[in-house]
Amino acid sequence: MKRQRVIEYEEEIPKTLDGFKTWEFSSGPTTGEDFVAFAQLFGKYIKSALPFGCKLVDLHRGHYDLSGFVEYAGRFAYFSISDVRHFPGDWHENILIRTAKSARDYTGGSNGRTTLEKFGQDIGKLLESPMVKPKERGD
Repeated sequence: MKRQRVIEYEEEIPKTLDGFKTWEFSSGPTTGEDFVAFAQLFGKYIKSALPFGCKLVDLHRGHYDLSGFVEYAGRFAYFSISDVRHFPGDWHENILIRTAKSARDYTGGSNGRTTLEKFGQDIGKLLESPMVKPKERGD
C-alpha cells in the first residue's frame, strides 16, 4: 500500500478569470480561498456579460461549484458549472443553461450548454431578451 504525500506551497491566487483557466484548485473539507476568489470574479463577469434588462438574481457558491438564476421580464434561466477541481475546463467551456419557472426551479426546461464567451448571448436567447450587450448601452 502506498501513501500520497501532499506538499504545501504558496502561490499567488489569480486576480482575473483568465488566470484561473490553467489553475489547479485547492481541495479539502472546507472551500479554499482560491475558489472563493474565483466565485467572486465569475459572478462579476456573469453580471457584466448579461444583455440589457437581464439581471443576476441568485448566485449560489457550493463547495467547489457554482449555480444561479438570471431573470428578464418575469422569465428565468438557470445556469451551473461543475466542480472545478474535477472538471477543470468546464467552467469556461461547458456551462449548463436552461429555462426555469422561478429563481427556485432547479429542474426547469431542457438542458443546453454554452461557453463563458457566449454566456450572455445564449442566456439572452433563452429569455428572449433584447440582444444588446452591456457595452453598447452606454453604461
